[in-house]
Amino acid sequence: MFSKWWHYALALVISLGVVGTALAGLAAALIYPNLPPLEALTDYKPKLPLRVYTADGALIGEFGEERRAFIAIEKVPAYMKQAIIAAEDERFYQHGGVDTLGILRAAGSNLLSGGAKEGASTITMQVARNFFLSNEKTLTRKLSEAMLAMKIEHSLSKDKILELYINQIYLGQRAYGFAAAARTYFGKPIQELSLAEFAMLAGLPKAPSRYNPVVNFPRAKTRQEYVLKRMATLKFIDEPTRQAAVKQKLVIRQERQRTSVDADFAAEMVRQALFEKYGESIYSSGYKAVTTLRRAQQKAANQAVWQGIADYDQRHGYRGPEKSIPLPEDKETRATAITHALEELPPVSDMQPAVVISASPQLIRAQLRDGEVAEIGGHSLKWVANWMAGKKGRKLTAGAVVRVQATGKSKSWRLVQLPEVEAALVALNPKDGAITALVGGFDFNRNKFNHVTQAWRQPGSSFKPFIYSAALEKGYTPATLINNTPLTLAAEEAGGTAWEPKNYDGSSSGPVRMRSALTKSLNLVSVRILQGIGPYYARDYIRRFGFDPARHPPYLTMALGAGSVTPLQLAAAYGVFANGGFGVKPYLIDKVTDKDGRLLMQASPQVVGGKAPRVIDPRNAWLMTSMMQDVVRYGTAARAGQLGRSDLAGKTGTTNDARDTWFAGYTPDLVAISWMGYDQPKSLGRGETGGQTSLPIWIKFMGSALKGVPQKTWAMPSGIVTARINPNTGKRVVPGLADELMGLLIEAPSPGITEHFYQEFVPAEDSTAEPAADPEAPVDPGSQEAAEPGPFE
Repeated sequence: MFSKWWHYALALVISLGVVGTALAGLAAALIYPNLPPLEALTDYKPKLPLRVYTADGALIGEFGEERRAFIAIEKVPAYMKQAIIAAEDERFYQHGGVDTLGILRAAGSNLLSGGAKEGASTITMQVARNFFLSNEKTLTRKLSEAMLAMKIEHSLSKDKILELYINQIYLGQRAYGFAAAARTYFGKPIQELSLAEFAMLAGLPKAPSRYNPVVNFPRAKTRQEYVLKRMATLKFIDEPTRQAAVKQKLVIRQERQRTSVDADFAAEMVRQALFEKYGESIYSSGYKAVTTLRRAQQKAANQAVWQGIADYDQRHGYRGPEKSIPLPEDKETRATAITHALEELPPVSDMQPAVVISASPQLIRAQLRDGEVAEIGGHSLKWVANWMAGKKGRKLTAGAVVRVQATGKSKSWRLVQLPEVEAALVALNPKDGAITALVGGFDFNRNKFNHVTQAWRQPGSSFKPFIYSAALEKGYTPATLINNTPLTLAAEEAGGTAWEPKNYDGSSSGPVRMRSALTKSLNLVSVRILQGIGPYYARDYIRRFGFDPARHPPYLTMALGAGSVTPLQLAAAYGVFANGGFGVKPYLIDKVTDKDGRLLMQASPQVVGGKAPRVIDPRNAWLMTSMMQDVVRYGTAARAGQLGRSDLAGKTGTTNDARDTWFAGYTPDLVAISWMGYDQPKSLGRGETGGQTSLPIWIKFMGSALKGVPQKTWAMPSGIVTARINPNTGKRVVPGLADELMGLLIEAPSPGITEHFYQEFVPAEDSTAEPAADPEAPVDPGSQEAAEPGPFE
């Protein structure tokens, strides 16, 4: 019937087309009714993680199986949308869900290249797959995807489809959606990204693991440049803009750097509290927890703790490399060996792992994971001098795996080591108990034990103020004389073993005024004070500060802090002195809201002047603060004088054999406690007192936290009497008429020194004719002049 061969061919094509269309129609008829409903799209509820913030809005933690951050399409930057369209679906706004021209173009390209080099999935098809279908590569699944894409296009607007895609697509590093990816890879909101960063993100959907810039930056950079080229081809950007974006240096955040400020210990405390209250739902419901932390204070606390630990390590010498590897001669093989050695060693804090490639007494060169070579020389090598000289059979050579740290704006390098010692700091507002900074240890990812809340340690001499406070209620005064002579205690007084307490430097003397004894942290005097008031009375009294009496056995060893406290508990207790005698409970969570901003939980703290109960006499708090101001002025904490403030008070603490060291200090508005010790208690070393280890941490923190904050004073409460006393007897000096007249004529000071008392405990008049100069203090207690600290703890 047909005279030419092409007639047969045309008939065959038409027949195949008819059959194909019939089969496609049949498949559609069978598949379409079974397509899932679109409620998951029209009522989109992504699994949003719990996010934890500081009081001033800095992100400190994120908890959930998936990192997500929903963003409405109208808030997505234009460059972001254009980069996605250029990379994934240039005809997105023209096709109806399935791009026929795109399929033909991809088929032709793949046919010419001899393989499946180019895909044809549209953005709508990817939405269908991500929400409803699996990733199996079967004809049925592809047909279902195409049919579902068309159904979606008939039900939703293009902008809504793009919004779903932007928020749902997986982009690596547990990040779902571009807003979450912006924070994950660049550490900032999507609105703050540059064109170069938008293009980097837009390159991820094709293969998130392959183009992950954290794992393989060169490959991710190649993909980014492809996206920029496509944007230029589609006239989204011009050529100069493309070139500028290509040249821009990108800073990729590492896995552990995804928060605005390091506060992992505090964030974990929030997670635990909310999990107990709300259960598993916290990981997917989009809750937002706002803490009482202050970003600047938290940052200062981190730096202070890290610096304090580094300084301690510097004093005790370099322990050696973490391990050593052989370095092959061949350049490529050597690079591979270095990469393998470093890939399992994550950065800790800002300590980067590196492999020494050459070492001499003058210069160490060490290669980092990204190929950069750190050069360490000069003063930075002083503390590893023994290793460089090969003393005691130890030598630092090529192949040693070490830690290096960038310092200063010029990014010079120094050799460091992972510390074995731990330290912690907590700060709070004494007016309501709001925790403003919390560092539970050196590095959360390395050691998750929170030393602020979980470490029950002996407080040492930092506990003495509570014994002295108890004594004030028993009639003792700052002028009371107590013997500082050697003392032997029976076993029943000391808790089972006979005990001879000694002062830190082994010294002793005659009677010492109570104020001076606290200033110098005299152990013999503290034990005698506790002996005078009774350990059972003292143990009951310390309840007022929030201490658990069960952790403080009623023996005379309690005078030197032989019980156990946590840094947070000690902070709350010192807050009683700072706020004038009120008990406040520390709290960390200010409020919790759901994903729509509805309030779920709001803190209701006990505030001084409001619900906070009075726990000690305001006169007691004022006198204790007055005495602890002397500790800071010219006692064991005189180093704090470098802050140049007169509104500081506090107490050092060192336990037996220097296993724990402390400094507890405060102003009227801020209490901070610093601690240092080993997890398995052992001596910190000779001379490592609270004033040497913990006080510098406190000073560094307070120097930053109080910068620009006006000084305040503690107002003297009613019922306090000021009098001149004879420092030798502790009794009141009443100047004679001749003394008063002489003082008026030549403005000479009144005899004796100034002291303060409860009005009912003013000492009797002194019968000594001529009071001597104060034999104990180099400066009048009322003076702000600081002298060098003595060797007392």
